[in-house]
Amino acid sequence: MAEVEEPKFNSLADRIAALNKQKNFTAPPPTTKRAPPPPPPSKQPFSVSTQEVRDEAVRNSPNPSPSLPARPRPNRREPPSLPQRTNTTPAPETPPTLPGRPPLPSRKTSVEPTPTATPTLPPRRPTQPLHSRRGSNSSEISHISSISNLSLSRASTISTDSPAARRVLAPAFDQAKLPPLPPSRKEREAQAAKEAAERERAEAIDPPVLPVRPISAIPLAEPGRPSLPPRLPSRPAARTPIPAPVEESPPTGPRRLPPPASAFVRPKTVLEGSTRTPPLPPNRPGRGSPPPIPVSSRPTRAEIGAITVRAAANKPAVCMICRDFSGPDNVAAQYPIHSLPRRDPVGYLANVLCAQFPSATDKARAIFTWCHHNIAYNVEEFFGKCVKGRNVDDTIFLGKAVCQGYAEVYQAIAQRAGLQCVMVVGHGKGYGYTPLKRGQAPPPRDATGHAWNAVRIDNGEWKLIDACWGAGSVSEEKFTKHFNPRMFTLSNEQFGLSHFPGDDQYFYREDGRILPWEEYISGPVPGAEKPDWSGGPAEEGISSEVGYSPTAKHIPVFSGESVRFQFAKVCEHWTHERNGKGPPYLLLLKIHGVDGRKEDLVPLDTDGYWWWVDVPARDLGCPGMKVQLFALTVLNGRDARGVTKEVYYKTKGTGAYSMSWAIWCTWELV
Repeated sequence: MAEVEEPKFNSLADRIAALNKQKNFTAPPPTTKRAPPPPPPSKQPFSVSTQEVRDEAVRNSPNPSPSLPARPRPNRREPPSLPQRTNTTPAPETPPTLPGRPPLPSRKTSVEPTPTATPTLPPRRPTQPLHSRRGSNSSEISHISSISNLSLSRASTISTDSPAARRVLAPAFDQAKLPPLPPSRKEREAQAAKEAAERERAEAIDPPVLPVRPISAIPLAEPGRPSLPPRLPSRPAARTPIPAPVEESPPTGPRRLPPPASAFVRPKTVLEGSTRTPPLPPNRPGRGSPPPIPVSSRPTRAEIGAITVRAAANKPAVCMICRDFSGPDNVAAQYPIHSLPRRDPVGYLANVLCAQFPSATDKARAIFTWCHHNIAYNVEEFFGKCVKGRNVDDTIFLGKAVCQGYAEVYQAIAQRAGLQCVMVVGHGKGYGYTPLKRGQAPPPRDATGHAWNAVRIDNGEWKLIDACWGAGSVSEEKFTKHFNPRMFTLSNEQFGLSHFPGDDQYFYREDGRILPWEEYISGPVPGAEKPDWSGGPAEEGISSEVGYSPTAKHIPVFSGESVRFQFAKVCEHWTHERNGKGPPYLLLLKIHGVDGRKEDLVPLDTDGYWWWVDVPARDLGCPGMKVQLFALTVLNGRDARGVTKEVYYKTKGTGAYSMSWAIWCTWELV
């Protein structure tokens, strides 16, 4: 069968006219299509009329324009309207039919099956509604077509409410059913500490249970009296006597005074204890009464004091004089100036001199000795009155300084080594000092012209030292280099006899006393000149500062009295065997007899600490003569150390002997 070409139409009206010309035309049956489910009965369709849209647009417009009359519709042929569906909402207006034309046959509506009812949802749990939220079963979508110039009178509204477009929201959370948060770090630490404490309490070992004593072992108390507590063990019948004090470290108490030479009996001290044997305690009463207090064995007040003194004596004595400084002195001699680095010599010296010594006293001594070995007094600038100011590094490499330069170098090294050290400026009885004559008034206060140091040593004690005077001495505009350790070992009280600080806080006396200027400048004996001492006594432990007499250089011959010549050791801890060079020398006093007619050497008595002898003033000699203190050094060609007074007289009585001596001190007779 040949294909028939279907005519083409330019418009819908041409198509309808062609269908009307066909004799056997029948409207095609409608296509079967499942009808959408009916809307819920409880909801009414929402519609917006054209007038409402128009009124809303007029209200929302800022400048409402006057309403225009309806435009005349041109007289044209409109296409016929399509058949109306049964399941749609009827249109609000039906266009007029064309005049003079028969209407199109209506389509036959096919019978569609009745859709089944939508199953009802299960009831929801009552939940707290959220603010500004609509119910989950409500869904409305509205659309209003925009109004244009082409369609001012048309508005369409679509309203749907179907289960397919329904939005289902999740139920609100119940705060009581939320999962718990993990514990924080503080909570975990607290829980761990609590568990550890519980473990410790659980692991604690209970004290052992004491065994049950048999009834027979328990003494029965007397009826009618309470049981007494168990008695303490009885004290021994005889007590051990208090031991004698240790001789190596005797206590530092007030120094003893020398007894008269004629009859000297050393008194016993409380350190020797009591030799009285305490009596035995009386018989103890029976078991029925407690023992009495043993009054007879109670120690005496002297014995209690002896124990206290002995405990203090057993402590290591802090004595600068008898202390062994060989270690710091040897280290200080190993670092001359030419071996120092050019960069930071102060830090280098602080390390090599002090790092190996834990004691602050040894560190201070090492710096003191190094200044003696490496710095000389700058006599050229001092006597030329052209002293130049230099920093510490320049002073070290120059190797010369005046007193202030010594003090600055010492302070810099000590502070770098970790010591507390200050420089003290004041007056010193050094070169150019002239003692006051008898009856001469003291000059006005002038605490200038010299400098020294105060350094903090062991036990927090402030120690006054003079590194300049410890390096040597100046005489006749020349510097003589010799080590003077006394400027390091002198006590602050003895140091203050020749040094007066400009600031009163730098006296550092044990008694806290501030020495007046007049007392310092006049000396211990106003107007009295000191005797002439040599350097030998200090090496043998004899003090040339305190403890000697006569303290004045001039001794009157015609006073009619006996003159006491006495001397003492520099320290009670100082011993010739440990601190000296061996047994002590025998001391002799050279006198000239009455009117100077008979010379004699009188030996001095000693008790190990004091040396003394009493001589009538007339036996000393004539005015203008000198009385001298000798140390017997050689006897019959042999070292005289350890020679006693008896051996000396015995050797002298033989008539054939030889001796040599050293002059230690000189007085003048007037």
